[in-house]
Amino acid sequence: MQDDIQIEICAGSITSALAAQQGGAVRIEYCDNLLEGGTTPSHGAIAAARDQLWITFNVIIRPRGGDFLYSELEFDVMRRDVLACKKLGVDGVVIGLLTADGEIDVARTRELVELAAPMQVTFHRAFDVARDPRSALEDVIASGCNRLLSSGQAPSALEGALLLAELNQLAAGRLAVMPGAGVRASNIGELVKVTGCREFHTSARAPRPSGMVWRNERVKMGAPGQDEYEILDTAAPLVAEILANARAALHP
Repeated sequence: MQDDIQIEICAGSITSALAAQQGGAVRIEYCDNLLEGGTTPSHGAIAAARDQLWITFNVIIRPRGGDFLYSELEFDVMRRDVLACKKLGVDGVVIGLLTADGEIDVARTRELVELAAPMQVTFHRAFDVARDPRSALEDVIASGCNRLLSSGQAPSALEGALLLAELNQLAAGRLAVMPGAGVRASNIGELVKVTGCREFHTSARAPRPSGMVWRNERVKMGAPGQDEYEILDTAAPLVAEILANARAALHP
């Protein structure tokens, strides 16, 4: 087991990725469309981030929002994106595929893992809507994934902490169990103590104002209630605070 804490940041922009790096994160999960749970960024965005980052750089492979049951056309897109990430020098990919019955799609997951090699592979929170978490864990391990991102099949990692602790014990070092969803500076200490995990996933975002001087408040481009003149990005001080609180809990 690791004797230190690793913080992975879910970054929705190159600005967030650089802030994560500055704040002490060891790994990025690079995503587009965070409001949909994250989809694959453009190749240009991936290449630009790769040029700027020295920490581990992973990219989500998800062709759309919604469920995790993919058509053959969508799966072909996923294959191509895995190969593109490899060509761009990405360190790892993040995937999640289910069958219609809520099981891990082992065959397709294994195919993407083999295609991704030697990149590492994380299985994302598709796990949290799988039918049975214990059998799903074994399927993720059998598929060859290196890491599992999970909230413990709960709305937040804190609410799912007991299942995360059990999954971490059942994994027994065969892969890393990484709690994510609602991980904050205020609760990461408890998560460290309850789950026994050493890797944690968060976005550590804070609002920053738009630089626009002229603003047409009558026209909205995004979702209802969304403030388009307030941008949410990862904040380096928040990353540092989360890491410090986690380490304090691990080494009181």
